[in-house]
Amino acid sequence: MPAIRPLSRKLDRIAPSATTALNERAIAMKREGVEVFNFAVGEPDFPTPDHIKEAGMAAIRDNLTRYTPATGILDLKEAICRKLARDNGLEYAPNQIATTSGGKHALYNLLYVICDEGDEVLVPAPYWVSYPEMVKLAGAVPVVLNTGPDASFKATAGQVRSAITPKTRALLLNSPSNPTGMVYSRDELAAIAEVVMDAGIYVITDELYEKILYDGHRHISIAALHPRMKEQALVVNGLSKAYAMTGWRLGYAAGPAEVMDLVSKFQGQTVLHPSAITQHAAIAALIGPEDFLPPMIKAFDRRRNYIMGRLRNMEGVACARPGGAFYVFPDLSAYLGRRRPDGSPIEGSLDLAMYLLEAYQVISAPGAAFGSEGCLRFSYATTLDVIERGMDRVEEGLSSLAG
Repeated sequence: MPAIRPLSRKLDRIAPSATTALNERAIAMKREGVEVFNFAVGEPDFPTPDHIKEAGMAAIRDNLTRYTPATGILDLKEAICRKLARDNGLEYAPNQIATTSGGKHALYNLLYVICDEGDEVLVPAPYWVSYPEMVKLAGAVPVVLNTGPDASFKATAGQVRSAITPKTRALLLNSPSNPTGMVYSRDELAAIAEVVMDAGIYVITDELYEKILYDGHRHISIAALHPRMKEQALVVNGLSKAYAMTGWRLGYAAGPAEVMDLVSKFQGQTVLHPSAITQHAAIAALIGPEDFLPPMIKAFDRRRNYIMGRLRNMEGVACARPGGAFYVFPDLSAYLGRRRPDGSPIEGSLDLAMYLLEAYQVISAPGAAFGSEGCLRFSYATTLDVIERGMDRVEEGLSSLAG
């Protein structure tokens, strides 16, 4: 019998998950009955609002469970158009909307249809872990724009201008940010928009955390700043974060009709369409009451202030104040190079995260996975009790490392 030929090499271009080992170790610990303090979760710890669940159940009862058009039913697209006009000052027609199976799916679809092999996509760091790998899967090259706490973890117009080459196809922008929680101001976005419009490239603007804001911050979509910017903007949003619908899987993109036509063509030959049931629930989410949001944001804000205060009081830890989302991204680089009680060194953020997990049962996400070595990401989408006890363990763990 002839040998089966080797598997495809297409995935050789993308990096394996930096957090896989952490997740596997955490699962094993839980199976052993160990209490684990999970700060790695990227989803709200609140239930999907009842009126949205009822709409999903009604869709099942009414047998609205058949195939739909590739990029979604018209009623949902119209609801998205109304949402974008109401919340973001953006006017779109239904043929400029594509619904997808989550925000990540919308991002990948857009990268796939706008990029050719060898094109470049500008990715400010810290970035969401999937951005560079999705760019690579689309055949393009991620060009990382390094930022840091001195720049509030935000890319500047000057950085963007300096990074643009004839191969540049798009800038990937995320505000509020995962992992830092930083929020771009109108002036910062306006300066970036001028550069983008002059260069004639796209901006893919990931706005999934737009409704989770603190300290008087307002979400501004870069697409709303200028009519020409709107023509070069591909707006991505979804229901996972604000509506606590992570498992429902509904995202959407808005942009020029010719781009959405290609998304429809691509999606029609891959996943076809998002769940029909989810689409009907999404309509209820977008047109229904949002009275559940203030209590959720108030709870997040209380947790944010607590976890930020605890981290800032730990020796050698710097923690920027997030303006949105539900993450803190403290800089613990002072602990790199220190030694565990057994004498082995902490060589990077993955080492530090693994030490806190194995010795103190705290799960965090290493900054290296987000393009920012020396930091850890902690999600405060968990109970205040877990945060309090978890931070006690983080503080004890850091104190145990010898300088």
